[in-house]
Amino acid sequence: MRFFLSIILLSLSLAVTAQNETTDWANLGRYKSANMKLKPPAKGEQRVVFMGNSITENWPNADSFFQKHTNYINRGISGQTTPQMLLRFRQDVIQLNPSAVVILAGINDIAQNTGPITVEEIFGNIKSMAELARANNIRVILCSVLPANVIPWQTEIQPANQVIQLNALLKKYCNETKIVYVDYYSNLVDDQKGLPIKYSEDGVHPNADCYELMELLVQEAISNTLKH
Repeated sequence: MRFFLSIILLSLSLAVTAQNETTDWANLGRYKSANMKLKPPAKGEQRVVFMGNSITENWPNADSFFQKHTNYINRGISGQTTPQMLLRFRQDVIQLNPSAVVILAGINDIAQNTGPITVEEIFGNIKSMAELARANNIRVILCSVLPANVIPWQTEIQPANQVIQLNALLKKYCNETKIVYVDYYSNLVDDQKGLPIKYSEDGVHPNADCYELMELLVQEAISNTLKH
């Protein structure tokens, strides 16, 4: 009896999970309450929103960066791809009235978390987020995708060259539009086109030492962006 009850409860749990994924594909509910509670920027405050995936969401767990900068708002969601971020960009970035947005995205697209997608399509989604921000007088900081030569949850995918291709498109776009580009890739990559073990246990997600280096790079970009 208990066995069948467990099966029923598991089935119900899976059904609810599937329904949530179907009805809130972009996870708009993740920060809905936090956004409603967030007060408008104080006079003179230069708010910065970080849009991203697990690399952004997990940052506060490994580093005090966001504690030191209370005007920095983390809006990362683990596992997300660029079409999901684009869908929630208005709610989780524009409506928070930031002075600038830091966008770090793309590795989950390459991993095909939400299905097959080309590098050009990934770039197009990131470009659309940048255009939305600039149309709303929000300064844009685009980050390179971190190096990766393995996808632990999709081992059949070889991501290294796609990461390089996407970063080349992002850098070119930043040069053409005078958007600040944060080159994490060149500062982290090893001779195997991957993330060194000293910076990551799984080859994708940064450890505390990696975040410390990322903090220096992105802080310089934020300072340069906001002073103009």
